[in-house]
Amino acid sequence: MAQRETVRKAEKLVETAMKGNDASHDAAHVFRVRDLALSLALEEGLSSSPHSMEIVELAALFHDIGFKEELGGLKHVEYSPEFGVVQDADRLDAIGAIGIARCFTFGGSRNRVLHDPAIQPRSDLSKEQYMKKDEQTTVNHFHEKLLKLKDLMKTKAGQRRAEKRHKFMEEFLKEFYEEWDVKA
Repeated sequence: MAQRETVRKAEKLVETAMKGNDASHDAAHVFRVRDLALSLALEEGLSSSPHSMEIVELAALFHDIGFKEELGGLKHVEYSPEFGVVQDADRLDAIGAIGIARCFTFGGSRNRVLHDPAIQPRSDLSKEQYMKKDEQTTVNHFHEKLLKLKDLMKTKAGQRRAEKRHKFMEEFLKEFYEEWDVKA
């Protein structure tokens, strides 16, 4: 089967699998991650191998099909440059302007409190703690996860892009807290 045909079938599978998900984890998210991953792969010099680019594209398309929670986790995974660009692309889609929109969409879909100054952000969370809705606010998710993603980028290209998106989130949070405290 030709590569384009494989990709077309993968895209249809993604659209079917992601149908009904909220906009934080829908097909549009997957397609953005794919496009970002391909762009990062070019910047990282992976385009000299057509197989690498195909691996990146298909891995990005399938990255949210069967969340690892559903699969029981993965063990003994070998890391590769292709994996790095896909992981960075997914993390980049979680930060910046798109990340802010996705964060509030996800929080709303889970009926999370928007913000509560009495609920402080948590650190060093176990999976069980992370999943407890009554101990979470949408804004705290920035501190508990999103603001940490910049430092987890695996590629130079991902690191460069993450800087700008990270700064945007910091500026957003500064404005958010000023408005919340009726100072703006």
